[in-house]
Amino acid sequence: MSEEFGGDLISISDEEGNSYELEHLDTIELDGVFYLAFLPADLEEDDERYGIVILKTEQDENGEEYLVNPSDDETEAAYEKFMERLFADDENEEDDKA
Repeated sequence: MSEEFGGDLISISDEEGNSYELEHLDTIELDGVFYLAFLPADLEEDDERYGIVILKTEQDENGEEYLVNPSDDETEAAYEKFMERLFADDENEEDDKA
């Protein structure tokens, strides 16, 4: 993921009403489902809760999209794809420098 990403912030709330600010990093499509990768915008990097948050889109009966937690298997597959893209971007940057 490159430096062109960033600045896209969203606020989400969990089932208990806690709000979180997330910075959107990247979006991928797997088997017709969109997965979005975020980093917590309101936590420091050394906080134990800091890390990539993966959510997927779903639609309600009116066609409105919303974000939900994917299953563990979906999260793992999406995470692997995001990491492939990240490392591919890193390799391309190294090739450009050479």
